[in-house]
Amino acid sequence: MKDNSISDGYRTCPVPVSSYKKVLLGHGSGGKLTNDLISSVFMRIFDSPELDTRHDGAVMSLGGEKIAMTTDSYVVTPLFFPGGDIGSLAVHGTVNDLAMCGARARFMTAGFIIEEGLDMEVLEKVAASMKRSCDEAGVRIVAGDTKVVEKGKGDGLFINTSGVGTLMSDEPLLPSGIKEGDAIVISGDVGRHGIAIMSAREGLALKTSLESDSALLSGMVEDLISEGVNVHCLRDLTRGGLASALIELSSVSGTGMRIDEAYIPVSEEVKGVCEILGLDPLQVANEGRFICFVPAGEAEKTIKILSRHNAGRNACRIGHVDGRTSGVYMRNLVGTIRKIDMLTGEQLPRIC
Repeated sequence: MKDNSISDGYRTCPVPVSSYKKVLLGHGSGGKLTNDLISSVFMRIFDSPELDTRHDGAVMSLGGEKIAMTTDSYVVTPLFFPGGDIGSLAVHGTVNDLAMCGARARFMTAGFIIEEGLDMEVLEKVAASMKRSCDEAGVRIVAGDTKVVEKGKGDGLFINTSGVGTLMSDEPLLPSGIKEGDAIVISGDVGRHGIAIMSAREGLALKTSLESDSALLSGMVEDLISEGVNVHCLRDLTRGGLASALIELSSVSGTGMRIDEAYIPVSEEVKGVCEILGLDPLQVANEGRFICFVPAGEAEKTIKILSRHNAGRNACRIGHVDGRTSGVYMRNLVGTIRKIDMLTGEQLPRIC
C-alpha cells in the first residue's frame, strides 16, 4: 500500500511510528517511516489479502478475467521540471504500477485538486501532457473529479489517479515469487529524477543538465513477458530509491539479497550532486527505473530485451538473491561488505 503525506516539519528521527503524535514529512519519504506508518496504521485497520502482498497494485479476478488496480497521488513541485511535468508523471506512475503487477493498463481516472488562482494556461498544458502520455501508453481516462480550494491551501495543483489493467502474465508478479538464486537486473542508472527535481527547486542553485528519468515502463515489461522470460517479480524505483525497494522486497519475500556497487549504474552528474549534498544515490528517487527478479540463467536475455528500449539502454545485473541470511548487503568499491539501510527521514519533499 502506497502513501504520500504532507505536513510541516522535518523532525524525522527513526523512532516507532506509535511514538509520533503528528504526521511528519518523513512519513511520505518512501523509506523506513513510510513503511512503519503503513504497517502500524493502514495495514492494521484496512487488513486484506490484497494489501498483504505489499505490491504496487492489487490483482483480482472479475468475471473470469484477472485485473490489476492501483492508485496514486502526485504533489510534485515545481509542476514543470527538467524531463517532465506533473501530468506526464501521473500517467507514467499509474501505468508503471500496473506493469509491475504484470498488467497492461486499460483505463484511468483522474482527480484534480486545483488552487484558486492557478493560471488556466498551466492547467491546459498539464492536461495536454497527460493526454499525450495516455496515448503513448494506450490508456484512456474514463472518469474524473475536480475540486478547487482557496488560495494558499493547495500549492497550485495536486492530481490523484487510479488505474485498471488486464494481466499479461499467466500469474500475478508478486514479491512472494522471489526465489533464492534469482538474478537482480536493473533497467538503468539511478537517481536522475530526485536530482533533477532538486536542481529545479528554487534556492538550491544546482546547475546540471540532468533530466528526470520519468518514463513508461510498460513496453519493456510486455516484451519480457511476451518473449517468455520467467519473471518472478518486478518493482519500480520511486521514493526511497533502489535501497528502499530492495529492503522492502527482501522483508516481504523473506530472502536475503546481495548487490555489487561496481555494477550499479550512476551517472557522473548524479554522483557529483550526491557528494555535494551528502546523499546516497541508492536512496534518491527515480520515476522510470525498475528491478527484475529472474532465474540466473535468464539474466542475459532479460538485459538484451530491456536494452532495446531507450529507458533500458543501461540495463545490467547488479546482484542476486541469497537465501542464507536476511536483509540487503552491498559489496562496495573497495571490496568490503555493508548492510543497506532504508531512508529514514525525508531528503526533499514533494518530488512526485
